[in-house]
Amino acid sequence: MKKIKILTKILDIIYPKVCYICGRKAEDGLCKKCEKLLEKQTAYGIDNYKDDSNTFFDKHIYLYTYDGLIRNLILKFKFNDKPYLYKIFIKNLKNNKKICLLFKKYDIIIPVPISKKREKERGYNQSLLISKELSNLYNIYCDNNILIKTKNTKPQSILKKEQRIENAKNVYYIVNNKKIKNKRVLLIDDIFTTGSTVNECSKILKINRSSIC
Repeated sequence: MKKIKILTKILDIIYPKVCYICGRKAEDGLCKKCEKLLEKQTAYGIDNYKDDSNTFFDKHIYLYTYDGLIRNLILKFKFNDKPYLYKIFIKNLKNNKKICLLFKKYDIIIPVPISKKREKERGYNQSLLISKELSNLYNIYCDNNILIKTKNTKPQSILKKEQRIENAKNVYYIVNNKKIKNKRVLLIDDIFTTGSTVNECSKILKINRSSIC
């Protein structure tokens, strides 16, 4: 036990616990000042789409609006090799009891997949990191091998709305639809703009969930 404590102290000296935003010393990756700053930019919301015939997901649950500090952090998380930033998003999410209770109603978590080429270049799938953490927090089964992306498409961020819809078509498929039979699926993506990617993934999931033989 003493050896473990000594090793921990040594690691804290070599790799001090700092705030992921400002670099000041912090225990949980977020100092009090930046935590308050992040809370101010939090915009919890739940949009319902159950009666929208053009939308294949029932609810859109979001934590922030994509601007300011949040936009900067998400871009670093997604493109600048900073996978650990998901921890501060999760920490903020845990403070919303309404969303936490809603998450507990789901049976399975599925992250929006990225192509094998993109994952190799980046080193991780940012949506999978978030999904795994939510899985641990709420004891919900997470599966990254059900919904697969077959093509390395153009990044949605560089396309217009109409182009994004076309770019997301016919690039996703289900490997084992029996795993989602009669399941309430929580689909996780990092950024929602036009909703083209999430809608296409939801379409594939819903078709397969109801057409299992």
